[in-house]
Amino acid sequence: MSLIAPINKIQGLEAGFQKTSATQKKESGSTFEELYQSAIGLLEETNRYTHEAEEAQMSYMLGLNDNIVDLMVAQNKASTSLQYTVAIRNGILDAYKELMQMQF
Repeated sequence: MSLIAPINKIQGLEAGFQKTSATQKKESGSTFEELYQSAIGLLEETNRYTHEAEEAQMSYMLGLNDNIVDLMVAQNKASTSLQYTVAIRNGILDAYKELMQMQF
């Protein structure tokens, strides 16, 4: 899987946040469910990339694979995916904090 997949998931999350309130009222259950599933998928994909990077590192250290390029690619995928995941988490936390500070 390429690095495009995390970007597509982020764009999907952004699209979920940008729906109008009328649409959200009509599809409130499904919109939240889609957003939640996208977030879970992003976490699972980040976890998978991290495990692949660890496996590539162990393989390189044990001498099973002498191609350092594969190791670097796996580590960069894991790093980039983690950065996207942290950015999404920070955005969600900021939105939550703003909602908590609103006066009704």
